[in-house]
Amino acid sequence: MLNSCIITQLPKFTDRRGDLTFIQNGPQLPFKIERIYYLYDVPAAAERGGHAHRNLHQLIIALSGSFEVRLYDGNQSRTYTLNKPYEALYVCPMIWRELYNFSSGSVTLVLASSLYDETDYIRNIDEYNLIAGQIRK
Repeated sequence: MLNSCIITQLPKFTDRRGDLTFIQNGPQLPFKIERIYYLYDVPAAAERGGHAHRNLHQLIIALSGSFEVRLYDGNQSRTYTLNKPYEALYVCPMIWRELYNFSSGSVTLVLASSLYDETDYIRNIDEYNLIAGQIRK
């Protein structure tokens, strides 16, 4: 499952006026965007995430600054440093994620495949490990 989570290069156009990157529904995305949210003013020592989603797909982007994302599939983990606004980390369903080590002034943009649904969350790591283990069988 973890191999499905990849860094995607977003289109980047540069001219004398600056850079422009866009994201739109279509072949650029592995899902249709239904929700957008962003994190900001996150204290450096704080952690976000600490959960998995049963069905939700996400793209995570560092619009400004940097942070790290640790992904875990119940078997192995991988850590990504996000610090470029033209790169996005695709996170598929059933992947535990933790965001941490936020730089001062960082802004995190998340594009999600569905509206907020509390029943889609798995917030307990032991429950997650049990479910992920059943999926791997």
